Amino acid sequence: MIKIRREHGLPITPFEIDEVRYDKEGEKLFIIAHDRTDKSVVIGSSLVIGKLKEELKVKLVSVYTTLDLTLKRMQLEKSLEFAKEHNLNFLIPIIKAEMKFPPRKWPEVKTNKEALIFLTFNADAMIGFSRAFNLKGKVYGVKYSFPKLSYTPLDRPLREVFFPNEEFLNKLASENGIDIVISEFEFPSKVEDSVMINPMRFLRIGYFEVKYLFGESRPAVFNKYDLIDYVVTMVEEGLMEATDGARIIRWGWKRR
Repeated sequence: MIKIRREHGLPITPFEIDEVRYDKEGEKLFIIAHDRTDKSVVIGSSLVIGKLKEELKVKLVSVYTTLDLTLKRMQLEKSLEFAKEHNLNFLIPIIKAEMKFPPRKWPEVKTNKEALIFLTFNADAMIGFSRAFNLKGKVYGVKYSFPKLSYTPLDRPLREVFFPNEEFLNKLASENGIDIVISEFEFPSKVEDSVMINPMRFLRIGYFEVKYLFGESRPAVFNKYDLIDYVVTMVEEGLMEATDGARIIRWGWKRR
């Protein structure tokens, strides 16, 4: 990496790497930097990582910090207890697999449970997680929000494109005889009449990763100020990089 930085006129800044993991099967390299400053130096505005990927001839180079993985582990331990307490045994193998991340190796999940899925900003991820959990889903969303996706449109406030209304969804799930709701709630998991889960917070998998895992379909209608609230919240929680957040806000602000 120092060689690449020197060749491209980047400053030779000291950095510390705690661990390097290589997934031979997936041809993926995972660099675990000591802290966020070290991570920024390693990434080098994506140029360093891009060149490193070319030189090593791997499919992917990802950089995390020891703190990233520590926070993830802390959340996964809470999620594991939640799954055990509320008879969500089908989620336990995935939680345990995530505890070994990186790399990510999810087992096939078996369950006959059904879920209500409410589409939010990371709509593809909500659908993707539900499929990974092997949940049969009834998909809903705000009217006109995701025209390229198949779902039942609801006449709901635009703010729910980013911040779903848990009371409304809990009631909707009960009316449909469903006891699991998947959406981007502001909490990892909660139980009322139904079990409500935000898979991104539940497994602590951020925006960049879910985009890579499941793709991305951004909403067609939304309030720009709600978008800012959403991005700020995600960045504060460490679920979105500030640079990604800035790009998303710029995208949203340019729309009419």
